[in-house]
Amino acid sequence: MNLGMLFARHARYRPNHTAVVFGDQRLTYLQFNQQINKLANAMVHLGIGKGSKVATVLPNCVELLEAYWAAAKVGAVVVPMSTLLMEGALRSLLKDADAQMIITNSAFAPVIGKIQPDLPDLRPGCCLLTDAVGVEGFQGYQELKNAAADSEPEVAEVRGDDPFNIMYSSGTTGLPKGIVHTHDIRIAYGTSFAAAFRLAPESITLHAGAIVFNGAFVDLMPTVFQGATYVLMPQFNPVDYIECIYREKVTHVMMVPAQIIAMLNAPNFDADKLASLEMILALGAPLHLEHKETLNRLLPGRFYELYGLTEGFVTVLDKLDYPRKPASVGIPLPLFEMKILDKNGAELPPGEVGEICGKGPILMPGYYKRPDLTEKAIVDGWLHSGDLGYVDEDGFLYLVDRIKDMIISGGVNVYPKDIEEIIVQHPDVCEVAVFGVPDPRWGEVPYAAVTMVPSAAVSEEALKEWINARVGAKFQRVAAVKIIKDFPRNVAGKTLKRELRQMFGQPPGGDGSGRP
Repeated sequence: MNLGMLFARHARYRPNHTAVVFGDQRLTYLQFNQQINKLANAMVHLGIGKGSKVATVLPNCVELLEAYWAAAKVGAVVVPMSTLLMEGALRSLLKDADAQMIITNSAFAPVIGKIQPDLPDLRPGCCLLTDAVGVEGFQGYQELKNAAADSEPEVAEVRGDDPFNIMYSSGTTGLPKGIVHTHDIRIAYGTSFAAAFRLAPESITLHAGAIVFNGAFVDLMPTVFQGATYVLMPQFNPVDYIECIYREKVTHVMMVPAQIIAMLNAPNFDADKLASLEMILALGAPLHLEHKETLNRLLPGRFYELYGLTEGFVTVLDKLDYPRKPASVGIPLPLFEMKILDKNGAELPPGEVGEICGKGPILMPGYYKRPDLTEKAIVDGWLHSGDLGYVDEDGFLYLVDRIKDMIISGGVNVYPKDIEEIIVQHPDVCEVAVFGVPDPRWGEVPYAAVTMVPSAAVSEEALKEWINARVGAKFQRVAAVKIIKDFPRNVAGKTLKRELRQMFGQPPGGDGSGRP
């Protein structure tokens, strides 16, 4: 059940099929497997083996993909780190992960060099630079590979329940936690999502988000499982993205809402250039209905939506279910289970809002070295999501909001998503985030931050009046609107509402009520 052996399989049975495209690099499965084997054998030579923690601090690149699969082949545990982390956070996470090897590039060499003395588990000679040699405290990644054999490494047996990676959470709701995934879990990603997305060996997947966050495995694993082609971009640029789809005849794409909106507004957007697409998957955050309808009108019959947690539960809205369930985030995949619970742990009937709980073959064994947090997250085998939702009579899930994002104003539960769905209908609004800000009278009041289309002329006050004339209840009225250039986001593209709260603080209150 070793994930890495998928590449040995594809190298044997479809050796000339394109495995990876990155810029001007095009590798077949035979070529890619040979490169993976060279790195795996170099790891073994350096004493990296089953259970060793291999951390990466790299942007999107072929070397990062090689590290994932080489670590898998030798039974090591890969720990991808965000390139956006500051020195203190990077030191803390590398130490928490018990990193024994670090693979990075020259851009991060100075900060990694400073951190090295604080990492007691780091093995001698196990800091590798992918793009440089002769840097004190580092070895050359390519030189080590070139000196290694391209045959399959001889390693200890890897079982399906052995860890494959530790994914540190994005930190949108608090301090990051190390989420453990096993080889079995990642194989279940491959089989479950290949079936859900109708992804075949002939499919071509394009990915432009950072592949260090867990959502990247949602399209990476089924592509690898099927032996299909994975096209990786260094970063997302809507113009380049559209041209890449057209040039490579891409069939499957996955984007966070901000990327979908940017693509729809790109100057070169042309439905004919995107005709090869069979799937457009939205994930990472709710895509507002206004944008879903625009996307489905321009590119009909391709829209999927995924709701999920890195800890191990997902639902998928299929492209054929979208027309009749456009506001839903779908149903659990085969072998997954879901229920909606009230605050006392009792299951709720259809139509009633409660906490979304689930389980299935991708459920994590736990947080790394944190059994206390694991016990809170997984109760009697059920993952508690911290998200609010309900199911309809057909069992389709509707996401209401995160429990932590819910605003309690004057004792009334106010769901930001309901207000956001109204705001995004304004023709000048591009993206919106609604969040609660403390208020002396009401406890909290809604506050809206928005980004605007380039031609927008509406003022903050005029937009506030427009919103408050259309919301369904007085407690949904926003106390203030702030127009900003862009939202603070994590590496996965999720909006960081806690940073917006800190950015704007107390809204204007006038009479001290906060509420307009």
